[in-house]
Amino acid sequence: MSNAIEKAKKFLNKEKAFRLGELLTESSHPKTRALSETSKANLANGIGLLQSVDEEIPPAAERIFQQETFQALVEAFVNALNGGRRIFFTGCGATGRLSILLDTAWRRFQRQLKQKHPDIFAKIPKMEDLTVSVMAGGDFALIKSVEGFEDFPDFGRYQLKQAGVSPGDVVVAITEGGETPFVIGTAWQGLDAGAKVFFVYNNPTDLLHRYVQRSREVIEEPRIQKLDLTTGPMAITGSTRMQAVTAELLVVGCALEIALIQFLNEHLSAPELAKLGPCVSPAEDYHRLFVNLLTQFSKPETVDTMARLTRFEENIYRRHGLITYTANSAMLDVLTDTTERSPTFMIPAFRKHGDSQSPQSWAFVKNPFCSTQDAWREMLQREPRGLEWGHDVYQRLNVPAALQANRPSLDNTEIYKLRIGNEPETSRTDAPDSALVMIAVGDETDNLIGASLKEFGSGYKKNAAVIIGPPTAAAKTDELFRFPCDLPKSPLQLWHHLAVKLILNTVSTATMVRMGRVVGNAMVWLSPSNKKLIDRGSRLISQVTGCSYEDACIELHKTMEEIESRSQQAKEVPSPVALAIEHIGLEGKKT
Repeated sequence: MSNAIEKAKKFLNKEKAFRLGELLTESSHPKTRALSETSKANLANGIGLLQSVDEEIPPAAERIFQQETFQALVEAFVNALNGGRRIFFTGCGATGRLSILLDTAWRRFQRQLKQKHPDIFAKIPKMEDLTVSVMAGGDFALIKSVEGFEDFPDFGRYQLKQAGVSPGDVVVAITEGGETPFVIGTAWQGLDAGAKVFFVYNNPTDLLHRYVQRSREVIEEPRIQKLDLTTGPMAITGSTRMQAVTAELLVVGCALEIALIQFLNEHLSAPELAKLGPCVSPAEDYHRLFVNLLTQFSKPETVDTMARLTRFEENIYRRHGLITYTANSAMLDVLTDTTERSPTFMIPAFRKHGDSQSPQSWAFVKNPFCSTQDAWREMLQREPRGLEWGHDVYQRLNVPAALQANRPSLDNTEIYKLRIGNEPETSRTDAPDSALVMIAVGDETDNLIGASLKEFGSGYKKNAAVIIGPPTAAAKTDELFRFPCDLPKSPLQLWHHLAVKLILNTVSTATMVRMGRVVGNAMVWLSPSNKKLIDRGSRLISQVTGCSYEDACIELHKTMEEIESRSQQAKEVPSPVALAIEHIGLEGKKT
């Protein structure tokens, strides 16, 4: 284990910039400290605890909507649209997937406008390509975070430069913690290119300024405008895919929609606007409607439905079964939630077509209407953007030799190996138990369920429908989970996306809590795939066992090495964090 100890000491001595324990997003939320115990005793009460933390988003959003910087963001979007300049959304991990979602929502509106109202579409300037998403690792990272990418600001600089950022563009750099090196790199590159740069984050500005040098430099740069979206600690310690990204989707999505509506008001007549129907516009309306959405989801009957869906999934997983979701309009939302379960709770990542050795992901997602390549294009509303970087790029960016020697394959060929289309997957239906779960939003219920059952229904041992939105006719499925809610008309379908996110985040988290992947409110089953997560894992080990941070870090590196050797056998492996806690506990009993 000498190599592991050497790596641990190197991290402890040289990576102090990644000691992030003082940040609010890395703190334990007092409301959910008994989450695992509560969820096992009374699941509905456990779901209530998760939802109680969502309730901290509206006050923060109300504060943000009144800030000058928010108004400046809306104005920057409007100016970009009027000037034919591009809007770049950049992120890493969960914020990278959010960036892609914003880009996709924009493109879908343009396409639907062209299909439904070609006369109106012809009157406005061509805008489909005015939004661009830049995610650490490219579109492949939608499926699996690319190890190491978020740790290098030069990667962010290079990806944004490749995307063609130019003077007069707008760059919205989104990072939950406010300290991600990749995202910070995109902010600096945007500034160097002459773009207008906004930095969006979820930790108090003064905390970032005090503890994180790279964040301090951004905060002190007056040409970069800052949007502090702090809501508080996450429901699961450090799991920023939850409240942090929800707040970012609400605020940045709101700004983009308001700008779009202002732009349309300037270019269309009253009768033409009437054809598009009523749209949300003032920011205060977004606050009110979000509060209304949370209220609807916290009703006892809706919480009960969430609990039933959680038990449904838990029972399948406990029998070593697999769940395959189908979706259409919510395809990207569902894929995002299923992808993010892997690093958060260390369950197997999506398996590529042709790989018969790696363990199957517990959950997967497919589009029943088309083949894989078309499904990717439909989901993204464009061609996938994989990365095709040769050795020269990695060398030029001066990355560590280990990463240069093991360059990941991130191009479109690799992306298409994730068969999210309507091709049959016997490896998923042959599991000890299996379920087809159809997720329909708004008015797509009948078409989605009909197509899903036609393409896949006979292969699975059971099927279920999750229906989100206004009440519809009863679906003919084995299980039915209805989530009645208002989905206000919105150019970017913002309320559809928020509704799906709130439900899936809650249910997938509650399921993993019931599966023992969370202790208290700490996700001790996590994959320490970058420096930030190594720090988080070390802190969790220290908190649970009472040992020092340094000893926890050393033990974590030992178990990481141990698990690396196990993973070569292509089997599911335990979390190195959970294993380290177990090792330290056993050592304590010996003494």
